[in-house]
Amino acid sequence: MTRITMGFYLLMMGVTFTGLSQEKQLQYQSEYFVILVIDGPRYTETYGDTACTYIPNLCNTLMPQGTFFSNFRNPGHTALMTGVYQRISNVGAGLPRNPSLFQYYIKERNAMSSDAQIIASKGKLNVLSNTKNKHWKNKFRPYSYCGPNGNGLDYGPDRETMVKVKETLSGTEPPHLMLVNLLGVDVNGHGNDWKKYLDNIKYTDAYALEIWNTIQANPRLKDKTTLFITNDHGRHTEGHKNGFVNHGDGCDGCRHISLLVLGPDIPKNQEITSEAEMIDIPSTIAEMMHLHFPTGTGRFLTEIFTLKK
Repeated sequence: MTRITMGFYLLMMGVTFTGLSQEKQLQYQSEYFVILVIDGPRYTETYGDTACTYIPNLCNTLMPQGTFFSNFRNPGHTALMTGVYQRISNVGAGLPRNPSLFQYYIKERNAMSSDAQIIASKGKLNVLSNTKNKHWKNKFRPYSYCGPNGNGLDYGPDRETMVKVKETLSGTEPPHLMLVNLLGVDVNGHGNDWKKYLDNIKYTDAYALEIWNTIQANPRLKDKTTLFITNDHGRHTEGHKNGFVNHGDGCDGCRHISLLVLGPDIPKNQEITSEAEMIDIPSTIAEMMHLHFPTGTGRFLTEIFTLKK
């Protein structure tokens, strides 16, 4: 073999091995992804309270099993699904401008609608299953069960939503993508009922643990599922405007939310203090699924995997 031929051979072997090495690095155990949105708690009543008075399960049971982002920022469900920030009607009257990660998944994998699901206590979140983009509108839509009995209109109690969530996650063919919204915290905040607002933070804390335990109890999901637990927004900082009753401006109370990530690929008992945003969640899921997501503007949360092995 000539020197030139040998050199070319070694070069090609190097490329091949490098490619295989990179491909290996990109493999994840997770095949299923669940996003739990606890709607509207303020950080000061959740992880900002060092005693974790209202979220003992999240703090003491789940956080040690995953990676926690203490400097996570909103806004909203639309950004969470599409990976793009957009102002949208809060009454469910408008559609997102861009297709969602769930639509990309259904199209690219030729999946059934039931393989990507939105289950929400708020009926108006039904709009997240569609887009106004003319190339995607009414196409590749995920299954949507939003509001009482999935009517897509009204607000239903979280306890009934949880029945549907657990039924779905316990099935023999659970969806590969799932978004869950629980409204109790937000509704009672807007209702200016401080006690019920705090009570519902405690309820959703228990629901988060129930979801994780349900995942672990299903052989199809156990050790194959990543769970993202976050919020769509916070509430006004105490002393700002009407405090916990409302939200929607740029105050820290409204924007500072949280993200806890658990799963087989996720380092345990890790806290990340660098800033991350809502749009980064779908981009991270797309990367972990090796899914094409060209309209997403977020980044892959590499720090989850690189800070601690």
